[in-house]
Amino acid sequence: MSEEKKLKPTVLWFTGLSGSGKSTISEKVYARLNEEGYEVEHLDGDAVREVFPTTGFSKEERDSHVKRVGFVASLLQKHGVFVVASFISPYQDARDFVRDMCEDFTEVYISTPLEECERRDVKGLYEKARKGEIDNFTGISDPYEEPENPELDIDTTDITPEEGVQQVMDYLKSQS
Repeated sequence: MSEEKKLKPTVLWFTGLSGSGKSTISEKVYARLNEEGYEVEHLDGDAVREVFPTTGFSKEERDSHVKRVGFVASLLQKHGVFVVASFISPYQDARDFVRDMCEDFTEVYISTPLEECERRDVKGLYEKARKGEIDNFTGISDPYEEPENPELDIDTTDITPEEGVQQVMDYLKSQS
C-alpha cells in the first residue's frame, strides 16, 4: 500500500439497467483497488446467479437475492474489506435494506438511459423482452426504481469506462 492516505473500506453498490456499464466499471474499480493493495471482493449479479441458478426474477425473489448478497457484503466490509457489488437491484427498498445493514455504503447509480442500454445489447435480451420472450425484464416488463439519493450518478453514454472508474476513485479519496 502506498504512503498516501488510505481509503476507507466501503460497500460500493453499483446499480443500473442491463447494459448500462455497471459490470465493466465495477470490474475495473475492483482491479484498481486490488492493484493499490486493498483487500477487496467483487460480487457481480451474473456470477452470483451462476452459484444460485434457481433464483427467480419476481420482485420477491429479486429482493431476497439482493438482501442475501447485501448481508454478505456487510460482513466483509465490517472486517475491513472493500466490497464492489454490481447488481441491477431494481427496487429502492431492497437497496435501502442493504444500505442499513452496512457500516459504510456507497450507492453508485449507473444512470445510462434505456435507449443506450438497448443499443449496446449484444445478447439481444431487450429485443427478446420486448417480444415477450423474457418475463420480468428490468426496464421493459419490470420496473427499475431509480435511486433517490445515490452518492454517485454516472451516465456512461459519453464517457469511457476508465473515466467512470476515475469518478469512483475520486469520490473514495474525497471520503477518506
